[in-house]
Amino acid sequence: MGTNYEKIAAAIDFVSQNARQQPELNAIAAAVNTSPFHFQRLFTEWAGVSPKKFLQYLTVEHAKELLANKQHTVFDTAYQTGLSGTGRLHDLFVNIEGMTPGEYRNGGENLVIQYSIQQCRFGWYIVAATGKGICNLSFFESPSATAIAALKSHWPNASVRAGENGHQQKAIDFFKDNGGHAGDLKLHLRATAFQLKIWQALLQIPLGDVVSYGSIAQHVSQPAAARAVGTAIGSNPVGYIIPCHRVIKSMGEAGGYRWGGTRKKAMLAWEASRHVVALPVR
Repeated sequence: MGTNYEKIAAAIDFVSQNARQQPELNAIAAAVNTSPFHFQRLFTEWAGVSPKKFLQYLTVEHAKELLANKQHTVFDTAYQTGLSGTGRLHDLFVNIEGMTPGEYRNGGENLVIQYSIQQCRFGWYIVAATGKGICNLSFFESPSATAIAALKSHWPNASVRAGENGHQQKAIDFFKDNGGHAGDLKLHLRATAFQLKIWQALLQIPLGDVVSYGSIAQHVSQPAAARAVGTAIGSNPVGYIIPCHRVIKSMGEAGGYRWGGTRKKAMLAWEASRHVVALPVR
């Protein structure tokens, strides 16, 4: 899965850099040192659709169409269609619990945090959890001590150790099921009240949809705080599950992403290609 993602990421980069030339399958395959036949099969297995169809979802024009659909706001639609607010393929429920003020201030003192290194269709990731829920999920390029060091720096006073608990296993199962059913996911986050408010808003963006940074600011009744909203989105500690990748620039460009612009494009296009009507909530 990880190797496949690296090939897909390289293909996305190539197409993004050569979008005006509209490269054909042979050119894309050659750019990633793969035969056209093998690349077509690998890509279809990863994305569920052909490279040509998938690449349509990468365009700025497609993003603009999503942003221009003002018949219903995506936040209203999430509830009108019976979604739990997460916009997943199935009935995934996410519950966020903030740290106590004391835990927030002391950097996790007296907390035990377990972490493990995993792979999913979007590459390598590290997932960490306390006894109450997932506290970090970060993507990285290849296994190294850097990811572990970054986790420990975020929790300077916690006891951070390798291992898995039930919360992590639910996240791992979620990715193994292609972003499908994983039951109730609980998050235990070190954040300000404002950050939690923004992250809860992100959970209301349905799969296959996108919103602008300004839309998030308006949704939380902070239209003049676009910069603060952007900072809160960028500091999201739980990749993909809190879908900050679904927030893009108002002109349709993907914009930056904490774990790489190419990965963000891959997530958005994969979700668009997998977009189905979600099952009703329980």
